[in-house]
Amino acid sequence: MSSEPAVRSPWAAPGVVPAPPLGGGPAGVALVVYAAVCVGFHLWLAFAPLVPNLVSRPLHMGLALPWVFLLSGQPLARGARGVGAAVAATGIVACLWVVLERDALGDQYGTLEGQAQLAAAVVLLAVTLEMARRAIKLALPAIAVVALLYGALGQHVPGEFGHPGIPLASLLGTLTIAEGGLWGPLTGISVGVVAIFVILGALVGAGEAGTGFMALATWLAGGLRAGAAKVSILASALFGSISGSASANVASTGAVTLPTMRRLGYPPAFAAAVEAVASSGGQIMPPLMGAGAFVMVELLQTRYTAIMTAAVLPALLFFWTTWAGVDRFAARHGLRPMAPEERPGRRDVATTVPFFMVPFAVLLWLLFAEGYTPQYAAAVGALAALALLVTDRTLRPDPRAFVRRLSAACVDAARQIATIAAIILCAGIVIGVLNLTGLGVKVTSAIVGLSGGNLPAALVLTALACLVLGMEVPTTAAYVICVSVAGPALQDLGLPALHAHLFVFWYALLSTITPPVCGTVFIAAGMAGTSWLPVAGRAMRLGLGLYVVPLAFVANPALLAPDRAPFLATLAVLKVGLGLWLASRALIPDRGHPLVALAAAAASCGVIFAFGVEPVT
Repeated sequence: MSSEPAVRSPWAAPGVVPAPPLGGGPAGVALVVYAAVCVGFHLWLAFAPLVPNLVSRPLHMGLALPWVFLLSGQPLARGARGVGAAVAATGIVACLWVVLERDALGDQYGTLEGQAQLAAAVVLLAVTLEMARRAIKLALPAIAVVALLYGALGQHVPGEFGHPGIPLASLLGTLTIAEGGLWGPLTGISVGVVAIFVILGALVGAGEAGTGFMALATWLAGGLRAGAAKVSILASALFGSISGSASANVASTGAVTLPTMRRLGYPPAFAAAVEAVASSGGQIMPPLMGAGAFVMVELLQTRYTAIMTAAVLPALLFFWTTWAGVDRFAARHGLRPMAPEERPGRRDVATTVPFFMVPFAVLLWLLFAEGYTPQYAAAVGALAALALLVTDRTLRPDPRAFVRRLSAACVDAARQIATIAAIILCAGIVIGVLNLTGLGVKVTSAIVGLSGGNLPAALVLTALACLVLGMEVPTTAAYVICVSVAGPALQDLGLPALHAHLFVFWYALLSTITPPVCGTVFIAAGMAGTSWLPVAGRAMRLGLGLYVVPLAFVANPALLAPDRAPFLATLAVLKVGLGLWLASRALIPDRGHPLVALAAAAASCGVIFAFGVEPVT
């Protein structure tokens, strides 16, 4: 019987072959089979002829329900499991009703007919709210409930924020039997694009790709000053490009980098801050960028490659800022590099890097060179990753390890798809009500009025709204809600649509490292065994780019146009990169030189924001 080779190198990612879910047995087999059905359904959609939206989207929700209510991996009491099974079954029946009656429902143009349809609509909305509550806690469902109450009772709101009134049958019907709420464009992105990229990431991560990320990052940066911290930055940039999740990034790369940094004597708060900040870049680093990038494609009605191209230079500037901050801390604390015996050799790198490079190369080739759709390119890349699961760095086929890897990848992908579906479906309720009532237009007018028609003031108001909302709801939902109301205001004040969307998207991420929420900080601090508060302080300094880069690409629009103006984009990168280095020097100064820090801060503002670099139109 063959088995996985032991992972001995300190740079190798742990858990290359996860244990079978639920420890095997009939329950474990059933879980894996159901996960394979979910994954297979979404991959089939990428290659299938056109499937009606009122078929694919309700089935997407129906398949996701058991994962949230019964198969989340969290222990459930017997009574809670029974309630969850009943709610999931009720939701699945309601979804199947929409699928089976789609032709008749389509002829109703979003208006419910009879008490039975009204009851089904209420069931769908209630199950969606509970699904989101279980998946991501209370904040987003609470916002959706407020939106529903506004849609039903907003005619009683005085002043300009009221609306003329919407018949209940039309309100609930548009949200549940038409494509204006649960089955709207957001859900279409979740089922048709996001799910495929999640599957790609899960298949890539189930093999030797994690080891490849760490090997390449350690080979490149391990020998530098504060080498283990810089390895964390590179590994998080690489891993985040397929995970699109800050929390997953911390848990994966931090399991290797944090013990290494501690062993080399790095201060625990510093080590945790590096991992928290670097991992937060996963959602802004192409090619994945989390679910938000695909939602952006739908909202902007543009190509995914255009979003990737615009996002790449700001993402690199974010990681450059973190790198510069780490180097400043290293100079102050004398942080040493990793020893040669702790770094991989060229052979280790050469045998593990292909496990993530091959799927990436397939994806990027089909996207940029062949011009295929993102979902098709990701599906083919997923098949390439699937083929690589047959072997490991020894290049010896191992059927049993292949089954274990594939089982873990399917379960991981299905759970992630279900969580994202819960977020998107609930956000769809909010967006549906905004569109039905015209509230989004009214809030847009209010933002323009409060800012006095001044773009910088509107940017500050939008950033604060993103920060507050991002503290309570997931990044994608915060982005969707904020951009629906603030995006048009920024565009009315002269900001291009792509710049407005990326600005909101970046600021929706602030809560990952900004107290009081700072999710990645809490995770990294727990893994490093230190208090979260000093970690948060260092993380905000190391994560300076998250706060400044969005303002920088507003002031220097060429940053988002490397395809149209490569020379000006390069000039903008150098200009902003210098300014961010000066800002790091100001926030992490040499001891006993406060005037130098003040001068660096002033110079930073001048370099970044004066004489903005714009592409020629």
